[in-house]
Amino acid sequence: MATRRKEEKQVTPEPSEPKETVSLWERLNRPAPAPRSTLTPQRIAAAAVAIADTEGLDAVTMRRLAADLGAAPMAAYRYVSGKDELLELMVDHVYGELSLPGDAKDWRDAMRALALRTRTVLLRHSWVARTAVFTLTPNQLAVPERALAALDGLDLDADTMMAVFRTVDSYVQGAVGFEIGLNELMREQGWSSANEARTGLAPRMTWLMGTGRYPTYERYLREASRKDDLEWQFETGLESVLDGISARLGI
Repeated sequence: MATRRKEEKQVTPEPSEPKETVSLWERLNRPAPAPRSTLTPQRIAAAAVAIADTEGLDAVTMRRLAADLGAAPMAAYRYVSGKDELLELMVDHVYGELSLPGDAKDWRDAMRALALRTRTVLLRHSWVARTAVFTLTPNQLAVPERALAALDGLDLDADTMMAVFRTVDSYVQGAVGFEIGLNELMREQGWSSANEARTGLAPRMTWLMGTGRYPTYERYLREASRKDDLEWQFETGLESVLDGISARLGI
């Protein structure tokens, strides 16, 4: 027996409004609307960075930010759509503190200055090192722009120039990440000095060295005189990286 099909009513969906796909930075570059308050992207970023520096990134919420700014809870949404764009604004604010070397003698001098200044900024704002890798902001992009400009004219192709910058930057990020991790461990354990940290880690280290499996590391522990000189360690590693680039590329 044939079955009767129910007649289905065809409904034509109403067209939805297209979502705005422009970036935060393109929006902020547009002519500013008539001011409704004293709130600005710069004030928002500075307040959010201050919270993250003192209490950690998790403490940065739109509600907390509004309270610190003395603004309405929704006021910041006039500039940022949410936490992700707020983080972009914060990262850009931090990288704005990085003074780009304008008077470097050569590529190596420029790279060294960028590396040292980046370390200083990242240690001052430790949360940035774990959030800034995949952000893309005007002040952050100024760093590779300056590095590439220093390498331009050395008869290197574009890929090699970028590889040089990323090699140096990867060293900086890795070395600074170690320092930040060490600082966080000391803070969590309540250690106020390197000696206190060594005392706290001594039982574990003593057992490990007692296994006899790490004779070269044990020699380092006995003989090294710069265990606590993190600045010297950073600069020595940086010079080694730059030496390797110079020898490999003949620049």
